[in-house]
Amino acid sequence: MSIKHWPEQERPREKLIHQGASALSDSELLAIFLRTGTQGISAVELARQVLSQFGGLRALMSASREEFCQGFGLGDAKYTQLQAVLEMSKRHLQEQLMRETVFTSAEHVRTYLSSQLRHSQREIFAVLFLDTQHRLIRYQELFMGTIDAAAVYPREVVKAALQYNAAAVILAHNHPSGVAEPSQADISITGKIKRALDLVDVRLLDHFVVGDGSPVSLAERGLV
Repeated sequence: MSIKHWPEQERPREKLIHQGASALSDSELLAIFLRTGTQGISAVELARQVLSQFGGLRALMSASREEFCQGFGLGDAKYTQLQAVLEMSKRHLQEQLMRETVFTSAEHVRTYLSSQLRHSQREIFAVLFLDTQHRLIRYQELFMGTIDAAAVYPREVVKAALQYNAAAVILAHNHPSGVAEPSQADISITGKIKRALDLVDVRLLDHFVVGDGSPVSLAERGLV
């Protein structure tokens, strides 16, 4: 049965309008993005098939162009549309952080870092450089490693902080496995970078580890 013949409260678009986007399942959200199904298959059923093929929404959104276009009912048009949506989301969140202090928008910080790092298939180490009011000056990805590790050099963090005249920084990196539990290496490099920044009077406010859920804060665990 076509979605237009479903009860109104079960249609993804109407459900989003009346209940908000958070009320929709992954397949319902993807169905709105896909807009239409194929012959004999509704958009929701097509979305379920696509998610099953990729193993979930995270894998779909982090897929390369070649991988994405191999999906049933997908192609270059959908790929470019998805990349545009992701980039608009990142820029919207970045504008918020540039207007607000990180202490009044802690959830925005977490959401922004997730949008930047969560879907990467390799490990990325990034830094938020902040002014004296703790507003965002710049987000920069400093180190990129394999899917397992990234080589991080404290002197490069210090160099960039001085370049942007930052008063404080927030560190962040992702775990491509999706498990955001900080490792001993994460704790160790945090300490090294903090000591290096102390020498130039730049505060290290936090270090977030990004995975499938909400980013884990080392500061909240007393590790910064």
